[in-house]
Amino acid sequence: MRRVTWVLAVVMCVTLILAGCGMGKKDAASIVKDLDRVVGKASSYQATGSMILNTGQQPQEYSVEVAFSPDHFYRIALTNATKDVTQIVLRNEEGVFVLTPHLKKSFRFQSDWPENQGQVYLFQSLAKSIIADQDRQFTTDKDAYVFDVAANYQNEQLARQKIWLNKKTLAPTQVQVSDANQNVLVQVNFTHFEFDANFDKDYFQMERNMTSYNMEQSMATMGDVAVTDANHPADGKSVTDKNLTATGGQSDQGKTGQTATGTASGTAAGTKAGATTDSKASAATGNTSKTAPTATKAQSFGSIVEPFYLPKDVVKQDITDVKLGEDAAVLLRYKGKYSFNIVEVRPQAKSVALQPGDIVDLGFTIGVLTGAVDGKTEGIKTLTWTNDGVEYRMSTGDMPTNEMIQVAISTEGQSGK
Repeated sequence: MRRVTWVLAVVMCVTLILAGCGMGKKDAASIVKDLDRVVGKASSYQATGSMILNTGQQPQEYSVEVAFSPDHFYRIALTNATKDVTQIVLRNEEGVFVLTPHLKKSFRFQSDWPENQGQVYLFQSLAKSIIADQDRQFTTDKDAYVFDVAANYQNEQLARQKIWLNKKTLAPTQVQVSDANQNVLVQVNFTHFEFDANFDKDYFQMERNMTSYNMEQSMATMGDVAVTDANHPADGKSVTDKNLTATGGQSDQGKTGQTATGTASGTAAGTKAGATTDSKASAATGNTSKTAPTATKAQSFGSIVEPFYLPKDVVKQDITDVKLGEDAAVLLRYKGKYSFNIVEVRPQAKSVALQPGDIVDLGFTIGVLTGAVDGKTEGIKTLTWTNDGVEYRMSTGDMPTNEMIQVAISTEGQSGK
């Protein structure tokens, strides 16, 4: 009897020692299995946080809101912390929308986003990168499991990422994405993350997300005097109301009889990259033309933003004033190893339907890539994005997408000339 008691005491001591050494704690493999099950449930979630970008000349901070429903609907809102400007990405049964509410501007197109690409603030993207990386590195801290895995984003500068997961819920709490030299280029801190979140029926609809923003702005300017001119009719219905209506691809302002598709994606439709004559430069922007005298004074475009990054052996050719519909614009042309054009315009409010395309995460804003996408290697492709009230359209027939992204990113924080 004494011998049995002694054996039990030894077993208990060994168990305590092993527990103290970490035996019985979850290892990386078991956590990955749990994470796979959470992703497979396709539960809804809602998250808020902040994102700091070190990809430009100065750090930029953004507020981030993310929502996902079991219908595979998404809503992402990025708000510049200093400029108080919000951009929204939606995915619902009608397609993918990129909304810039303060400009009353919306793009709609068909895409597999985000199934075909990762986003640093999406739970699915983070979880799948952990599950897929067989060479993952794993550590723990007080409240989180920490995984160091390969990054899989469109921006090829982003090489690796560290992901902190809450030990109790496996919700992400922090993400750091670094380049090949271990410089942190993107950091996301989640301040709130809730699984099984509930949403209103129209939460993911374009009309709600456009009008709710403009209602907030209208409340702030209720005392303003209404303007009644050709562009602001005094008929009880504002131009803003009309511009918030989805029109199946046509500008709801009806200007010049052009479709919005022709205006927004015309850059890709009528040019071969590297055009050097005035006629070809005009074709490169679809519906652009040389600025001509009119009965009324033409609107000046204002400051021109030039990218501070150019691919090796590429130089600026020229800058030309053009007209895009009724809007003043500028055309920047570059040539060399790659040839491309950038059109800059401060657009009127309108809804636009584009060809099938892809979302491009530029960090400070969301871009839309149309043309030679979906695995196509030939043809003109156009990257469109909006920043500080300016819409940019970069078109090329030979520049790789990753180089287009680097050029686009390098326009952030640039002062106009």
